[in-house]
Amino acid sequence: MVEGSMTQGAGQGPEAERTGTLRDFRVPAYVHETGPYAQSTPPGEATGPAAPPEAFPPDYSDAYTPTERDLPVINRGDTLQVAVDPAAVPDPIPAEGPGPLFVVGDVHGYLDELLAALREKGLIDDQAQWSAGTARLWFLGDFTDRGPDGIGVIDLVMRLSAEAAAAGGYCKALMGNHELLLLGAKRFADTPVNSGAGTATFQAAWLLNGGQKTDMDRLQDHHLQWMARLDAVEEVDGHLLVHSDTTAYLDYGDSIEAVNDTIREALTRNDADEVWDLFRKFTKRFSFRDEGGAAAVRSLLDTYGGTRIVHGHSPIPYLLGEVGSEDGEDPAPPVVEGPHVYADGLAIAMDGGVTMAGKLLVQQLPLEI
Repeated sequence: MVEGSMTQGAGQGPEAERTGTLRDFRVPAYVHETGPYAQSTPPGEATGPAAPPEAFPPDYSDAYTPTERDLPVINRGDTLQVAVDPAAVPDPIPAEGPGPLFVVGDVHGYLDELLAALREKGLIDDQAQWSAGTARLWFLGDFTDRGPDGIGVIDLVMRLSAEAAAAGGYCKALMGNHELLLLGAKRFADTPVNSGAGTATFQAAWLLNGGQKTDMDRLQDHHLQWMARLDAVEEVDGHLLVHSDTTAYLDYGDSIEAVNDTIREALTRNDADEVWDLFRKFTKRFSFRDEGGAAAVRSLLDTYGGTRIVHGHSPIPYLLGEVGSEDGEDPAPPVVEGPHVYADGLAIAMDGGVTMAGKLLVQQLPLEI
């Protein structure tokens, strides 16, 4: 692993290595030992040799999580990245009526970066208290794993939710695939589940996807209850907010209310295989890219409403940068200046790739492009 920068999470938990290359983002697939992939196991257990990329079948996108070989590159000319001036002064927060709308991309435990980004936009003060009055703030999911202080991030979001409501605004959050993963790891641990491509466990998947022992040690019932009650889809001011760039939401209902109710009910039933299926589907990505991407976005907008979709999950460096090379060396990740607009202008990507030395994005909507 190539060393990246080190970040300390607000005094809680050990320092965590921040990945410096795109290569470190990959995760193995869970499959039968006799299948075309290598069986993934928790750290410390023996593993067989990994299957070569050529062995991956064409429909591998339906398996667990893409490897770097399954991350196609789109031409930079086909995309638009909206630059955000770090020195720009935030717009004044109105005293009455609905305030401005902000969205936050994947945080993944990087609490210090989150605090800095929220301060830059005038949403919190130097004491990390809500200072944005009637502003509306949406987190797009993935609060934990890979970074040093996921529980600290959840605690901050929960506190800001109360403070924003008291000020006449709000701070809300969506369900990400890593919330499902952490819930599963806590509830089901090493209970075998049917992954769709073999046998897996939530515990092994959580570790392989950057699970932090300090987060698990500090995880309490109120954190679990909060995560389990998060909505998966919302529509605000014409923006359809989701975590993952996938059409899998259509599998759970033909309205926003139906999707959210179906997912909450599934978590209430506490069935390991059912929760795994949720996790697997919301780990899919890139439905909005390349040929047919705009049509996929429209299928969601036509079903749930809105004129543009806003998502996290797939890091912008993957959407903009070349992944892998003939000599096996990864290039430096592209610099992320702001959100990434694509799919005929219908989709906005908000995961700035903070886990790979990118940027944690907090953006006011609508975008002026």
